[in-house]
Amino acid sequence: MDVSTLLSLTDRVDSLAAPSGMHPGAWPLAGRLDGWTRARGLVIGDPDTSPLGRARCDRLAARLLRAAPLDRVELFAHWLTWTFALDDTLDRRPLSASATAVCDLYDDLLRALRRGSARPGARPLESTLAELWRATSAGMSAGWRRRFLVHLEEHRACCAEEAVNRRTGVVPTLQRYAALRRGACGPHLFDLVEPVLGVELPGRVLSCPPWTALTEATADMIAWCNDLASFRRERADGDAHDLVAVLAAAHGFSDGQAVHWTLDRIVHRAADVAAAARVLPDALDRLLLPDDDRIAVARVVPVLLDAPRAHLDWLVESGRYDLARPEEARPPRRQLGLQDILAAR
Repeated sequence: MDVSTLLSLTDRVDSLAAPSGMHPGAWPLAGRLDGWTRARGLVIGDPDTSPLGRARCDRLAARLLRAAPLDRVELFAHWLTWTFALDDTLDRRPLSASATAVCDLYDDLLRALRRGSARPGARPLESTLAELWRATSAGMSAGWRRRFLVHLEEHRACCAEEAVNRRTGVVPTLQRYAALRRGACGPHLFDLVEPVLGVELPGRVLSCPPWTALTEATADMIAWCNDLASFRRERADGDAHDLVAVLAAAHGFSDGQAVHWTLDRIVHRAADVAAAARVLPDALDRLLLPDDDRIAVARVVPVLLDAPRAHLDWLVESGRYDLARPEEARPPRRQLGLQDILAAR
């Protein structure tokens, strides 16, 4: 897949039409993040050629959090780097095909997080997690910390399920895939928006159906755009955990057809984001939130709404994915009928 295929979404989705901005103070973050990543030993192999070394997490953080204090943007970039380092570890053998190995790794990580410190001689993922947790959780409530832990547990469970699928050669069903992908894509990253912005969302908002609809649809847009960027590498690795492969298996599509259907599903999910955003204000009004909670919601919502385009821009500029620049031959786009759209949802 090439860049133009991914960017074709900007012509079809209003919220993706305008390029994302950048934090005005972002320019020094790249060098500082590179030094931090090397110092913590998170990069395996040559930092200049490894997927993590070329990821440019500073750019993604600076696009997502344009109005946050720069030191908090840098903290979020550290979390992105740690999460990608964890994903790269989980994608390599023996962990990529062993649920037991995934759970064992996560046992060590969660113990370090709960203690607030790593064991002597701990692997970089463990020691860095403990460091990040100390810097992030201070000032956050016990409820927020529990929520973060729940989302890490969800990440562990979904990554373990993916490992079983790889070992047994199972391709996830369309019905299972969306929730599995959301869980394996790092749901804890959404929680981090709050400490970065210096706010905390109340439980009443988090359990509100329009809020759930907004966050899940946003997560799906981000995950499925990422699937488009990474599916060629995953296809080469024999990994079926991307929407392109799942659609191809479910409907007998060629890769080109499955790419087009993936684009269509992202467009439909963008409409779900817009619909949730329209009804959210009325739902929040009914909660009779105090002023501090209203301010927290008002600060977090724009980040969520801007996230898919910020992520799309980062996919194009990051060196983490092999996105071909020249236009490649692909099947002509076919017109979708109503039955096609309903069947794909």
